[in-house]
Amino acid sequence: MLNVATIKKTSHQKIINVAVAVIHYQAQYLLGFRDATQHQGNRYEFIGGKIDADETAKQALIREVAEETGIDIHDNTIVKLGRLHHDYGDKQVSLQVYNIELTAPQYEQHRYLSHGLEGQALAWVNKSELLAGKYHLPDANKTILEWLHLPAQIAISYPLTHFSDQPNPVAEWLTYHMEKVASHAWLYIRVKDSDLDNSVKQLMSLRPDIQVILPFDTHAHTHAQSLRDGYQIVAHQLTHTALMEWFDNRQDGFVGKQTLSTDRPLIVSCHDAASIYAANELARTRLQQQLPPIIGIFLSPVLVTQTHPDTVPLGWKSWSALAQLADMPVIGLGGLSPAMSEQAYQYGGISVAGIRQFI
Repeated sequence: MLNVATIKKTSHQKIINVAVAVIHYQAQYLLGFRDATQHQGNRYEFIGGKIDADETAKQALIREVAEETGIDIHDNTIVKLGRLHHDYGDKQVSLQVYNIELTAPQYEQHRYLSHGLEGQALAWVNKSELLAGKYHLPDANKTILEWLHLPAQIAISYPLTHFSDQPNPVAEWLTYHMEKVASHAWLYIRVKDSDLDNSVKQLMSLRPDIQVILPFDTHAHTHAQSLRDGYQIVAHQLTHTALMEWFDNRQDGFVGKQTLSTDRPLIVSCHDAASIYAANELARTRLQQQLPPIIGIFLSPVLVTQTHPDTVPLGWKSWSALAQLADMPVIGLGGLSPAMSEQAYQYGGISVAGIRQFI
């Protein structure tokens, strides 16, 4: 188990590189418990430990999990969730966080673990209780919990133009999404027409089960009252253009306050290495300012889309290479279907999103 308290503090506060394993089987997650004598003691934590100088993060992950729990994850799919830097004041840690889902036989073999191989207490906990904050984790782990809110699939609303042949397109837009969006789905509502403002509010009122993502640039403040009214706005989406404007301007001392001050997590749109680098910078800035984190990036287009058939897609191989650069979970977008969730996971993604086939 990670024990940064045993690492000697130096005058320049050497950064401790740590591999973190978010191990689960379906909705059951494995946590360790830190002894009171340890740094950040009397808290639960994800399994993990220091990355040695002669090993990669994944090698450290496999080694630490085996040493602490006896679980062999060598043949499991290991997908990066993200990277985090946290300053505890007396110690600085850089966490490389990975998602590992156990197979049914692995879970059956280890489901009754109560203590690890190093004598530490272990517990399998339900995801809903974990995300609700029932288990007290070190401060550096809080962003991980935000990442874990992301579902395997995110639906995107149809544009108003999709209903342009109807007598009342706005009413048809509302009726369609009210009836067709799955129960408790995450829905990114791409609103580009002011006529839809009231319909968006109506949709959230009529379907309070929907977990809504709204564009930050136009609706983060328009719907402030909706936030107070308790609608399930789980994140704001920042466009690629807005992201790059923030990144380009930050060197000149201008930081878009709206971009950084939203009281909800962000999901950022990226298309290339430059925008992913900008998203990483924004993520670090938000954590430094103790603002809600970036919980994911829409990385697109993976495949050819009907709406932009002339845009050259990344393809799975290039998409996967770009996903490795991100310091937060990656969501596949562009020409995908819900059935491709597992394929995206194999290529390093946590989720897939789209319009057609998702609603």
